[in-house]
Amino acid sequence: MLENAAIEILSLAAYPGAPEVVEDGGSFLENALKKARAFAEFTGETVLADDSGLEVDALAGRPGVYSSRYAGPDANDEENIKKLLLELRDVPVEKRGAAFRCTLVMYKPDGEYDTFEGTLRGVITTEPRGTQGFGYDPVFFVPEIGKTAAEMPMEVKNSISHRGAALRALRIHLNVK
Repeated sequence: MLENAAIEILSLAAYPGAPEVVEDGGSFLENALKKARAFAEFTGETVLADDSGLEVDALAGRPGVYSSRYAGPDANDEENIKKLLLELRDVPVEKRGAAFRCTLVMYKPDGEYDTFEGTLRGVITTEPRGTQGFGYDPVFFVPEIGKTAAEMPMEVKNSISHRGAALRALRIHLNVK
């Protein structure tokens, strides 16, 4: 635990020459661990890295680790959403369950690491709604809130998001308020 310890958070931009890490793992954990290990070895510091994406029940978990490049390696958010909705065109709303998932890895230079996960369940809509957020937010409807992630105010989205849940688990682990 880090009670009363100061934590300084730096972005990778503070380390010029950081290596490019290809996210070619078969799971969010593999990708997050690969990035965290590479950056910890490069910086000599404890590193936080994550991987996250959308898993759709009716598509056996796809797009999963390919979420950001679902419609191709250079695809943008609109193209990814278009492909997703096309694949789900014949799937009824009650079978469009999905989850945003995030795996966060805290990796120490000595090779020790901890993992933290967060999930947000929802339903894929039939068309995009809202202008906030990015990625699949316009088609990810959260029934408890009654809005897509792209329709929610940022503070609401952050309070329920998969990344927020993973970060809250990290804070508990570190005993940080």
